[in-house]
Amino acid sequence: MVTIPAINLTFEEYLTYDDGIGFHYELVDGRLELMNPPSIKHFLVADFLDTVLKTEIKRLSLPWLCLRETGVRTGKKKSRLTDISVVTQEQAKELKNTSAVFQSPPMLIVEVVSPESVKRDYRYKRSEYAALEVPEYWIVDPLTTKITVLFLEEGLYEENIFTDNQQIVSRLFPELLITVEQVFAAGNLG
Repeated sequence: MVTIPAINLTFEEYLTYDDGIGFHYELVDGRLELMNPPSIKHFLVADFLDTVLKTEIKRLSLPWLCLRETGVRTGKKKSRLTDISVVTQEQAKELKNTSAVFQSPPMLIVEVVSPESVKRDYRYKRSEYAALEVPEYWIVDPLTTKITVLFLEEGLYEENIFTDNQQIVSRLFPELLITVEQVFAAGNLG
């Protein structure tokens, strides 16, 4: 059983916090929330999407980066860990020698849902990312085999749900040609 320290941290303290064990935490209202290690399926799905997005960025020669497991500040004493973030090279340069926690909104955030993250990904992160003005947010849900793509419209997310062999529609990557089935097939080991 892991004991999470019952301390109240500022955002700045969170940036340098080290439990000495290597656990990953999100900061929620000054409290540490332990992030459980993902399943292999989770890793494989995230890796597939990371590769696809990096390939598209390279193909289009865009000045963007696709990064795994970075942080994003979503409030005064809040920071979330993302599965995938697409940011500009300028945003990344600002954090070159510091903790990779973005204080400006990524252009795209992708979260792969785990059994213990359903409420966090669909509810809390959705509202926090909208308030931060993240233009596009994907909720990739292996539990229901659907991908929800959210586009920011006047401060709120408009929801688009894709399933089965439907092609995922992205405003950031309008020429992207992948289906929901392809994404979830990446999580299978054979």
